[in-house]
Amino acid sequence: MYDNLETPALLLDEGRMQHNIERMQNRMNQLGVIFRPHVKTSKCLEVVRRQMAAGARGITVSTLKEAEEFFRAGVDDILYAVAIVPNKLDHALNLIRAGLRLTLLVESVAMAEQVARHGAEHGVCYDVLIEIDTDGHRSGVKPADPVLPQIAAALQGGARLKGVMAHAGASYDLNTPEALAAIAEQERAGCVAAAEHLRAAGHQCEVVSVGSTPTALSAQHLQGVTEVRAGVYVFFDMVMADVGVCTAEDVAISVLCTVIGHQADKGWLITDGGWMAMSRDLGHRSHGYGLVCDADGNAIPGLAFGKANQEHGVLQWTGEGDIGQLFPVGSSLRILPNHACATGAQHSRYLMIPASGGQWKVWPRFSGW
Repeated sequence: MYDNLETPALLLDEGRMQHNIERMQNRMNQLGVIFRPHVKTSKCLEVVRRQMAAGARGITVSTLKEAEEFFRAGVDDILYAVAIVPNKLDHALNLIRAGLRLTLLVESVAMAEQVARHGAEHGVCYDVLIEIDTDGHRSGVKPADPVLPQIAAALQGGARLKGVMAHAGASYDLNTPEALAAIAEQERAGCVAAAEHLRAAGHQCEVVSVGSTPTALSAQHLQGVTEVRAGVYVFFDMVMADVGVCTAEDVAISVLCTVIGHQADKGWLITDGGWMAMSRDLGHRSHGYGLVCDADGNAIPGLAFGKANQEHGVLQWTGEGDIGQLFPVGSSLRILPNHACATGAQHSRYLMIPASGGQWKVWPRFSGW
């Protein structure tokens, strides 16, 4: 099946991906919220078309290049979910003038003032969310922080407060259903409280946006939330398997590599898939650079991917049998990634494994800022 594919190659299992898309969309429908997927994972128009067809309304991006690429392809409702800075405002302005409904993000009074001033100077009114910190993971303002209404008040003239947004990134460090449900509720309650804080201060707050893949799949209810964002669910990866929201059998992408040599005295198997093919993300636990599978995607006990150079993967064999006979030069292996976003970023295209024995497809992806 893979004999003529030049490696390393990024494979995408169509059936697994479609199942993941439908699972998440069905969950959001049950919870009664709009779903706005984060497309930084795939950076691929064909994947996003599948998500939109399933019921997604708008998308989330992490770069303005992503916004530009997807807007060019016809997606016109986009949240840029990284706090905006002054040197990106002209780019955002150009996208808005071209017709994109772009929502920006701020987390400080200083930046809110700059956004409002830039909008007023150029005759536009930016839609803005304020980032809320519900778990100390990274960025944002605490829900009860007195600076929150000050940020909202600074969004006058050339900007307007559209709502609040939270991302429970600390959920990636958990691995039990109880802990995941608790942090999903913490994310929901904190973001809703921030919205109520703003409303009590006299500000409109129509959007309450939360989300991460673990919390989206673990939330028991989403009262007060208007939309959810999640991204890596579309492919999943070994970090998500370790967190417990999927299994290795749900992971839709893998890197196909070829055995190029052996160091039998060390128990080493050398492939052409080094960290340039996988990324250097080692994940949270014990998979090394990824979970090693055979060409059909079945995990191989006793074969671990613990060492990598730029173009060489060094796999350690601890099982029974001669590695040269078991894995001869030229044989194929597949590696399930720790972090789908980081591994995808190393490649310019997906080779689609068809769901029902059809023909292979090539789906391009883009990268950069």
